[in-house]
Amino acid sequence: MLTSADLDTLFLTFKVASLATFLMLLLGTPLAWWLARTNSGWKGLINAVVSLPLVLPPTVLGFYLLVLMGPTGAIGELTSWLGLGTLPFTFAGLVVASVLYSMPFVVQPLQAAFTSIGEQPLEAAATLRASPLDTFFSVVIPLAKPGFLTATILGFTHTVGEFGVVLMIGGNIPNKTRVVSVQIYNHVEALEYSEAHWLAGCLLAFSFAVLLTLYTVLKTQPVTHPLK
Repeated sequence: MLTSADLDTLFLTFKVASLATFLMLLLGTPLAWWLARTNSGWKGLINAVVSLPLVLPPTVLGFYLLVLMGPTGAIGELTSWLGLGTLPFTFAGLVVASVLYSMPFVVQPLQAAFTSIGEQPLEAAATLRASPLDTFFSVVIPLAKPGFLTATILGFTHTVGEFGVVLMIGGNIPNKTRVVSVQIYNHVEALEYSEAHWLAGCLLAFSFAVLLTLYTVLKTQPVTHPLK
């Protein structure tokens, strides 16, 4: 059975994942739109930087974030100067690390969705004298709805399953930075396989249910045109 400590880690994990997903959508949407529309020479570099967590070992990313956010790091000095203290081994640090690590899972589906829209709907909106902002909210977002759904679910579930980055940045502090993946590791290390099975099984069932829902919704979702 799940212990009270397991339930605490589940609550903290979903809290981190929810806030991180919101921030990733907030930051990733304009970035993905720019990447889908720009012909800038910086596009390749920005794409590479955004996609880096896909190929970089999580502990490497976690180590450099730990250095940057530490007392002598550039980010750590800035947050200390602002009176916020340092981010490692705090809830805020977990969220920042999660955003950076899971960002490709939000930006790439959105970029693909924006690219697939093409020019015709945007030109049609322009002939109706719609402003760029109005066009984005009334035309682009409805057409890119499957991309937003995919980005939200993949970003959230990937954040829930993080281990290397959150362990490097958050450590293993109960009720503060100990997330589900770290708690499973604790159970295994203590040879508490029964507890590990319960917690891992919950994550397995959750991940499968979320992905099944995603593919079912995307398969049955009708294609609509916002200008009609």
